[in-house]
Amino acid sequence: MLFTSSLFLIAGAAQAYAATTTSSSFAPQFSPVFPNMKKATGVVTSYNPNQYKATDTLDTSGLSGYPNPWEAPSTTSAEVKAAYNLINWSKVPKAPVRKQKSNGDWVSDSDGDSDPYCWWSSTNCLSPKVSYLPDDIYTCPKKGDWGLNYDDGPFNRYTDENAKKENPYAEPALYNFLQKTEQKSTLFYIGSNVATYPAAAKRGLNDGHQLCSHTWSHPVMTTQTNIQIVAELYWTLKAIKEATGVTVKCWRPPQGDVDDRVRSIAWQMGMRTILWDEDTNDWAMPAPGGGDLAPKKVDAYFAGLIKNEKAGKYKTGHIVLEHELNSATVNMSMFWMPKIQAVFNVVPALTCNNILQPYWEENFVYPAGNSGPSPPASTTTASPVPVPTGSPSTCTPGSFGLGQGDGYNGACCNDQSDCLDDCLSGSCNGEANPNTPVTTAPPATVTTASPAPVPTGSPSTCTAGSFGLGQGDGYNGACCKDQSDCLDDCLSGSCNGLVNPNKPVITTTKKTTTTKKTTTTKKTTTTKKTTTTKKATTTTKKATTTTKKATTTTKKPTATASCIAGARGKKKGNGKTGYCCSSSDDCLETCRSGTCGL
Repeated sequence: MLFTSSLFLIAGAAQAYAATTTSSSFAPQFSPVFPNMKKATGVVTSYNPNQYKATDTLDTSGLSGYPNPWEAPSTTSAEVKAAYNLINWSKVPKAPVRKQKSNGDWVSDSDGDSDPYCWWSSTNCLSPKVSYLPDDIYTCPKKGDWGLNYDDGPFNRYTDENAKKENPYAEPALYNFLQKTEQKSTLFYIGSNVATYPAAAKRGLNDGHQLCSHTWSHPVMTTQTNIQIVAELYWTLKAIKEATGVTVKCWRPPQGDVDDRVRSIAWQMGMRTILWDEDTNDWAMPAPGGGDLAPKKVDAYFAGLIKNEKAGKYKTGHIVLEHELNSATVNMSMFWMPKIQAVFNVVPALTCNNILQPYWEENFVYPAGNSGPSPPASTTTASPVPVPTGSPSTCTPGSFGLGQGDGYNGACCNDQSDCLDDCLSGSCNGEANPNTPVTTAPPATVTTASPAPVPTGSPSTCTAGSFGLGQGDGYNGACCKDQSDCLDDCLSGSCNGLVNPNKPVITTTKKTTTTKKTTTTKKTTTTKKTTTTKKATTTTKKATTTTKKATTTTKKPTATASCIAGARGKKKGNGKTGYCCSSSDDCLETCRSGTCGL
């Protein structure tokens, strides 16, 4: 840790704007003492090792006396000028104020081969070219560490037409989830979001998370003038301080855009630059004002990180960029967290770099090591627990109403807090329990003619007739080359989704239902939205994973209820609830059993 712990007051500034400073081999730092600011209430004054009280709602009252949220703050205020005057400008490299085109492209994307100002957006430079600034932090040095962090918080509640969809995932939803999974994180807060929702910032601190700055209004920082940079950082520092009582010593530039000019200003204002080495791109999922990256691609990023770690391909850990931005990013993180914890040692991004005192307030000392759950203990078989009243008679007891987030697919649930993923009609969906025994049914006699040859490259157990035709008519179990062959999705060469209503009946010597499960990934899409350069506060749909039971009985499957024509197979993403569909690309929401909706 390169921050020094010696503190003293410097003279020269007006008493109202006196600053606490440090000195080391690097440029001196200062932390302003903010004038006319109320003392934080309802917060801990040192690291809280115990679980803070979880609630479903928080006070939505905001702070007063701040710039307009999500607007560039004024550069003429006395407070900003006072902070500006404390900076040693001889220690700020004279890099240019950069320009962008209307589409976000750089007017000039390079300072030349020598990269004299260590411009990250141009060369991914992480080691400043001047000796008085420390290197950026961007990874976890220890192999197996996952440096957990979230940008753009705290996630504010909506009051418009987005409220119904987004508010179930606004804070404190993520913080409640992290508490249930015994997980701590580093949180990079937008000053505007703290000022409009200080209770959420208090909750973040009280829960034992580490707080850092992410600017006031999320601009591309190398495009800002020196005093604009000071204003963005100052108001964020003040908002976090007023809400929580701590003065942060860490920050992350929006979009990672930083050079030595910006680094030096942030460093002198007390903050070290924190970046990342792996990006989930969760911020780019479809949302108003957001991108058009399919959620399944974000799933693939998470899956790839886990796969590579299991294969031993990584020599170090990673800081993996995630966001508490909207329902899509929060739900995505909730879904993948148990899987990540099963493979990685998940710790806050600062902790994996041994930064345990991230504030100027020295009484906050965070623990080193893993802050997540212990490995699962061995279990023994006991007598079955009665199924809770109100749950499906076919669900598995053991999770209902406990709120422990441990319910595998088929577990009884009261609400989502009981499940690893979602609670649907009293039963958890999502990941199948890997410890569930498989019941093998006696051999069955099929009353059909000899099967057609299986196409080359398809699973030997799939049904021929759809492979490579692209007609979107493949029922569950049909061979497929890609999604265009199926009514729903193509997974490992076999269609999932709706069972063929005309499928021959299979008779067995004994009526036995197997417990073996086939996992199906639910694809969520929306109509294409306007794309921004990165990470506006947005809304999007929830990407979840469901599983369906594959059972063998003497009962003939039934077709889905009649649906409304007009969307099936067109892949325009405009099918409303109740419209016919062949895949989720046809729907506003998702395609389930041949019908759009949730």
